[in-house]
Amino acid sequence: MAKPKPVDTRPLGDERSWARTHGTYIAGRAYIDGADETACEMESKWGVDRLRLLVRPELREKFDRQRYLLNQAIWHGDLEGVRREAGRMVNAWQALDRAAVAAGKQPLAPTVWEVPLADGSVAAIVPDATHGRAVNAEGRQVAVYTLEEIGRLLTAFPQLAQPKLTFPGATISEIRPRSVEDPLNDIWDSKNDLDDPIDDIGRN
Repeated sequence: MAKPKPVDTRPLGDERSWARTHGTYIAGRAYIDGADETACEMESKWGVDRLRLLVRPELREKFDRQRYLLNQAIWHGDLEGVRREAGRMVNAWQALDRAAVAAGKQPLAPTVWEVPLADGSVAAIVPDATHGRAVNAEGRQVAVYTLEEIGRLLTAFPQLAQPKLTFPGATISEIRPRSVEDPLNDIWDSKNDLDDPIDDIGRN
């Protein structure tokens, strides 16, 4: 007697999942990557996790809902759902960008580079103290570092630079945290509908 086929209980294990075949995975990634590219462009323009804080709460709520719907499509949707929600996510980013510009908000200065830190804060790197005045915290926890200060840190703690000297071209990577508490962090999996009670999220 043949053994019954085991049920794939993984989030992407559904028969209709966009990631079930190589072809549908490639198609879905094309749209997800487009949404991610737009997110990177907006972050480069406005700073780390800053743009959603520059718009009115009503628009920020719509934006966060769309992020949730995209996550839901990625975890549990079919290819058409991924295509639809990724496209809407691009539109959502562009809507925030237009709203921030219309409100007279200033993009990230070209002399300011921002990077998220493990504790959720943001490090803003500037050429010198004069350019530090161009940093806009906008409700975020931001620490400003000049190039001279970074040089002093590397001098005082040479072990920080040692891996780079030992392995030229090596990069250091880790999971990117957010400087402002992200409302979607409290929703571990986009399985439920937006109108489901909070207590039910993650139980099924």
